[in-house]
Amino acid sequence: MELKRLLRHLIFPDWWVRRVFSRPVLQRLESAIARSEAGHLGELRLVVEGNLALPDLWRGQTPRMRAIDLFSQLRVWDTELDSGVLIYLQLIDRRVEIVADRGIDRRVGRPFWDAVCRRMEDAFAAGDFENGVLLALQTISEALREHFPASPENANELPNAPLLL
Repeated sequence: MELKRLLRHLIFPDWWVRRVFSRPVLQRLESAIARSEAGHLGELRLVVEGNLALPDLWRGQTPRMRAIDLFSQLRVWDTELDSGVLIYLQLIDRRVEIVADRGIDRRVGRPFWDAVCRRMEDAFAAGDFENGVLLALQTISEALREHFPASPENANELPNAPLLL
């Protein structure tokens, strides 16, 4: 376990996440997710987390490991077409992880997801959190429209509202 990482997670207050992702920002992101999902058969789930729990830090849980846990817990993998995508923002570590179900992952591959993550991290480093997420949603939506175009039976299988942890 890295002492510097542990201290960052213990020092930053929980309210910091809500300052960066205020109610109006969350509402705009929720609307963007809803608009996106109207154009394809994929399902997007945005999770923003500030502090990790001390036991998780002690075990050395990485942002990638946490994203995979949340992908399972939130049942993002449980979409009819295997087209669920979890976008996980770990604000204290300043990391972004995307975990995609096998249906869409098989078509675009890990380099695509990594590139989206790095562009978001670049925007976040500049303090542009909302536009970083919106750019990622747009890029992912284009891939989902290409591989999972909308149909009349376009059911909403996952909540559109971003989840703050």
